[in-house]
Amino acid sequence: MYQIKPYTLQRALQLGVKVKPSTNPSKKLDVFDWNKNYITSIGATGYKDFPTYIEDNGLEYALKRRDLYQKRHQREKILLGDKWLGSRSYYALNLLW
Repeated sequence: MYQIKPYTLQRALQLGVKVKPSTNPSKKLDVFDWNKNYITSIGATGYKDFPTYIEDNGLEYALKRRDLYQKRHQREKILLGDKWLGSRSYYALNLLW
């Protein structure tokens, strides 16, 4: 089971959502609004995220990985426009990266 990092908890607070370990075994987190309504599940368990890279490889390497992640998802952000806000990608980027 994925251990939620302080970085992710802080980001969730900034976004106004709550996170819990996912009930879906292939995902890291379940995202909820403050009324405890389920929003989505994010983060594939087979991949690392920004705080995990910091722990395993250091901040410099983690920053490079975050930059690459953001570049990979930039096109989706542009294509979806306003629909991107609140999407699975939106929460993954803002909570895990």
